[in-house]
Amino acid sequence: MKLFLPIIALLLLSSCSQSNYAKLEPLYAQEAFADAPEYSNLQYWAAHPDKNDPSDSVPAPIKAGYHPSTNVDVFFIHPTTYLDSTKPYGWSASFKDYKTNLQTDYTTILNQASIFNEVGRIFAPRYRQAHIKSYTPKNKIDTGYALAAFELAYQDVKKSFEYYMEHYNNGKPIIIASHSQGSSHAIRLLKEFFDNKPLSKKLVVAYLVGMPVDPATYTSLKACEKPNSTGCICSWRTFHEGYVTEFVAKEKFKSIVTNPLSWSSNITDVNRYENTGAVLYNFNKVTPFVVGATNHEGILWTEKPHFLGSFLYKTENYHIADYNFYYMSVRKNVAERVNSYLTTGSEFTH
Repeated sequence: MKLFLPIIALLLLSSCSQSNYAKLEPLYAQEAFADAPEYSNLQYWAAHPDKNDPSDSVPAPIKAGYHPSTNVDVFFIHPTTYLDSTKPYGWSASFKDYKTNLQTDYTTILNQASIFNEVGRIFAPRYRQAHIKSYTPKNKIDTGYALAAFELAYQDVKKSFEYYMEHYNNGKPIIIASHSQGSSHAIRLLKEFFDNKPLSKKLVVAYLVGMPVDPATYTSLKACEKPNSTGCICSWRTFHEGYVTEFVAKEKFKSIVTNPLSWSSNITDVNRYENTGAVLYNFNKVTPFVVGATNHEGILWTEKPHFLGSFLYKTENYHIADYNFYYMSVRKNVAERVNSYLTTGSEFTH
């Protein structure tokens, strides 16, 4: 049975990511959290099948065809949402920071985790994430704090996954999905729990999006090669065509890169007219033909996005939209992989 949120939260649940935060803040502010996570308590889950949360949301244009299944579980690790430049809780987020919790739920859980809500139950832990500045430390002291923050964050994610496995999984196949900082932790999680381990037979697919994935990290886990491959990894990082950031140029390996329109290692250049739908500023609007996708040296290139007001969109790093540019494509692909896994069993089909 689901734990129902107060009626005002339910009314706002179906709204877009620009929900009126002022109405939700009092609800979040009254929640009592401890300093360390206790994953037996639903408050420490941003998404959980036993409560209504933004991951349950479905864009209005596709609701009529929405037929959810519980054949598999989705363990989703959210990206950085601790963004306050003053670092009010130091280098690591606090569960007591209701503004960050609210930001998490009505940005990434709504706009990213919801992609997977038709194929299985979604579990997304809250964790003491590293502050956004942890990616750009200014000196050795800051570097030490940042590394400690990332380690604390991973230990929370690990603890939540262990709790999930012990109390909720019950032998179900698993999808690992993540973005940005979440993918940094998911890369470690896959190595520790799945790679060359018995649990790898339960892995439907891992979507490790927004971070470089070194294929040499793993022994048994490989990049997905076909749209219906299972037991494998999909990953991409989206940039404007021709743009290579300094951090990509300095990478010592060529990251796994999956084309999120073709899903095939043999089809690496797909135009935007094959993209059936992005979900952008308005969650309840699905916009087709926004971007294409071209694999390039460990990253994904696309032309400037095509949507109303896109002339104002000046950035060449499309990191924040890695999932949302390809919302409908990912949604369709994960369903295809689940069907393939349930049909073929636990054999790897890279």
